[in-house]
Amino acid sequence: MTSPDTTTAETTTAVRSDRRVVARGLFAGTTPVANEALYAVVHRGSAGRTRSELHLDRGARADMNTFFGRFPASYWQRWTTATAVTITVRVEASARARVVVMASDIGGHQRIVDAVDVHGTETVSLTAPLAAFADGGALWPAFEAVDGTALIAGVEWSVETTAAPRPISIAICTHNRVPQCAETVAALASDPVALADVESVWVVDQGDSPVEGHPLFERVRPELGDKLHYLRQANLGGAGGFSRGLYEAAQRSPHGDVILMDDDILCEPETVLRLGAFASMTATTSIVGAQMLFLHNPTYLLASAEKVDLVTLRRGVTDDKFVQQNKNMLKKIPDRRVEATYNGWWTCLIPAEVLARVGMPLPLFFQWDDVEYGLRAARAGVPTITLPGAGVWHADFYWKDVDGFGHYFATRNGLITAALQPGFAPDAVAKEMGRAITQSIVSMQYGLAHTQLRALEDFLSGPSILDDGGAAALRDINAERRRFADTVVVPMTSVPTSVPIRRAAPPPKPGWENAVLAKRALAHARGRLIGGPVAISYEDAKWWHVGQFDHVFVTDASQHGCRERRHQRDLAREMSERLVRITLRFRREAPAVADDYRSAMPQLTSVENWARLYGI
Repeated sequence: MTSPDTTTAETTTAVRSDRRVVARGLFAGTTPVANEALYAVVHRGSAGRTRSELHLDRGARADMNTFFGRFPASYWQRWTTATAVTITVRVEASARARVVVMASDIGGHQRIVDAVDVHGTETVSLTAPLAAFADGGALWPAFEAVDGTALIAGVEWSVETTAAPRPISIAICTHNRVPQCAETVAALASDPVALADVESVWVVDQGDSPVEGHPLFERVRPELGDKLHYLRQANLGGAGGFSRGLYEAAQRSPHGDVILMDDDILCEPETVLRLGAFASMTATTSIVGAQMLFLHNPTYLLASAEKVDLVTLRRGVTDDKFVQQNKNMLKKIPDRRVEATYNGWWTCLIPAEVLARVGMPLPLFFQWDDVEYGLRAARAGVPTITLPGAGVWHADFYWKDVDGFGHYFATRNGLITAALQPGFAPDAVAKEMGRAITQSIVSMQYGLAHTQLRALEDFLSGPSILDDGGAAALRDINAERRRFADTVVVPMTSVPTSVPIRRAAPPPKPGWENAVLAKRALAHARGRLIGGPVAISYEDAKWWHVGQFDHVFVTDASQHGCRERRHQRDLAREMSERLVRITLRFRREAPAVADDYRSAMPQLTSVENWARLYGI
């Protein structure tokens, strides 16, 4: 059956030899945490499944209009040289079974592309042009056991290509996450098909507890054989670990692609195959990233594409209302094609040509290294594409408290990234930083305020702050933060039983935020606060609410305990005065400092500089 729309298709029974498999249709993940409905959904009747097979009872109907089941046709049409895609399915039917290829468009409207009935055992292939998905839409198969049982297996999407597969390396950076890293390596080893084009897997261990020797790591090591390379080095943060993987892979395969991968993800190996295949077919050299699903809420997607605000120093923002953030992928999968500015390095492919064109990452230790690299690549004409259906699970950011040593690197590195980008606006950045730090002060987060102030000061020190890759900054900021009691997470039993819970006060009316912040700051300066102690949940711990009290216990985002905050009038005054001095200095000096960072970029991002940091 052929649909009445203008999309044509053809049914064949063989796959040409010059085709490349660019995605597989899988029916389950490698772990029970991966909800099966992210792969395929049974809409009628009963069915059983394994990762590679779907068993349909008579009358059962299922489809793969799912997060991992859809083929992102719009992205393939926009970014690759492929003009058509073929889906191949092996069917074993006791009577009659049906395979249907469905498509969607920008508005989510569905249409039939082609369909075929199968009697007995047959491998069928249906081909659809990639010509009606310019603004959005996807392809997916649907299956029905019409008159008897049916086994569906061997689902593959393929495209014609004359290019040989590009060699792929995987670089995993790890620091004291031994079991998680071992599990990630084991997940990769479990799927030899996904790793067929993978030439090497580099595990860069920067921790005190080596992954080498962990029973699971040692058990799967022979499965990867000569592909697995294990390195230990001093802790240079995520930037240093990922850069080492890029460095080593480039030495071995100067024309290959490198997939950067976090150590603590729940890995879907199919993502490696999809990223590598898509990147090999792009019309122009492109960074290709995977999407991030939440580990604790595994059906929720972080974002379908990410952008950045270089004034507020916020990552993961978007100016596109169609970008889905924190949405359940079992309810609605976006059909519109959206564009990213950068992709997080939880799993992200960087082609060798990008390294040659823009250099190595900056030695930022961690935080913003992925953002800065994506922006730098974009300035050189290299887009970043977040590929739907290529995804991994990563620990939810919601569970991470902003009040940690990492906020130093987030602030300092955000400032460096903003300074490198055309249009750097020191006055606007200083205004936003002043507001953010004042909010920390009125929230009695004096350790956080110091962390932010120190980041501003170190940014103004210029590019020499990056000379050691961040080791001294990590040591110093951790030592300095220990001076502030409000940075310490204590057990919930530390909260006296008589302490009442105070729910959130209403937020300031739109347009009145600055006036309310000034009012809170004045109350802190005069010591005119509501007497505590009180307990406030993390959800309710907004500055305008916490800032009313002089003694609070605030739950930590991790939910492991809480932090005790007390009003310290002299300290608040000292930090406020320090803030005034540093923001005035920032407005005056930041333009020249930005020029210094730009001038230092070739040296900072050179292979020679990184080799020095590695001790090579």
